Amino acid sequence: MNQPECEISDAWYAMRVTYNRVMVAKALLDRVNVRNFVPMRYKERVVSGKKVRELVPAISNLMFVYSNTQQLKELKRKMDYLQYIVNSRTKEKIIVPQLQMQRFMEVQKVDNEHILWFAPQDVNFSKGMNVRVIDGQFKGYEGTLVKVKGARDKRVVVAIEGVIAVAMASINPSFLQLVDNDQSVGI
Repeated sequence: MNQPECEISDAWYAMRVTYNRVMVAKALLDRVNVRNFVPMRYKERVVSGKKVRELVPAISNLMFVYSNTQQLKELKRKMDYLQYIVNSRTKEKIIVPQLQMQRFMEVQKVDNEHILWFAPQDVNFSKGMNVRVIDGQFKGYEGTLVKVKGARDKRVVVAIEGVIAVAMASINPSFLQLVDNDQSVGI
């Protein structure tokens, strides 16, 4: 997952944004054309007695920035509230591989209120199996099929190790295929 800094040109860095400024940071990065991603979800709230559905960050202080180390150092000097997320064991900055980040961002594109967000330590991946969704609105996505808190059935979870996990909506078991041997999952 992590590579020495000197070998990295542009890569996806997992970042924390302090003081609830994640959308401020996103706007600033967008303005200077630095690619970034903030996991978002819909939330309902009551405004003037009416329910309003609004798009908010799924995790209030999390964003991913696609940059090189030199540019990111300069950005961090200007935005002191932008901090690297580090691996708790190795103390290295968490750098997300391009394919893993792409899959994670694709899950975000599906407008579904049944998607659940978790800290990765809240999901027991050891009891799951790797699957690919072969039909339905999540067709083509891959993840780990596990039981998650807050859901009655098993869900396909896509995770970025040490940072975030997202559980897709319920998926018909006939739409799932084991990644290892291309057989349907009988659940």
